Amino acid sequence: MNLLCKILLWSCLCCVLATPVQAQQAGQAEGAMHQHPSQDQSLHEKFYSTWHMPDNPSVSCCNNADCYPTEMKYVGGDIYARRREDGKYILIPPRKVERSRDNPDGRNHLCAPPPNVVNPSDTVFCFTLGGAT
Repeated sequence: MNLLCKILLWSCLCCVLATPVQAQQAGQAEGAMHQHPSQDQSLHEKFYSTWHMPDNPSVSCCNNADCYPTEMKYVGGDIYARRREDGKYILIPPRKVERSRDNPDGRNHLCAPPPNVVNPSDTVFCFTLGGAT
């Protein structure tokens, strides 16, 4: 019985330790599978590929999958943008709003990872307002 308990305990421990690694690999595979739609590829080449976080200019906003045109709304003076993967409107922190660069096409653009276990819920890398908002 003692040996059986030890084996069960070690099995559980190995499963718990392997879970974060599997989640990170799943998030990387998901990002690798998703690419910009063909109609937005020129946006990536001209805008997303050179866009850096407003609050951390040494870090890029986009990894060839995180940025896309989106809808937005104001709620109580705060900006919310629609996340592509699940349609949820997520709060845009003011420090993530681009204010020192021209918008490429007049649309709203959001750079955010898909919701998963690797990134905290509702993470936003960058956002820019469109001209028609």
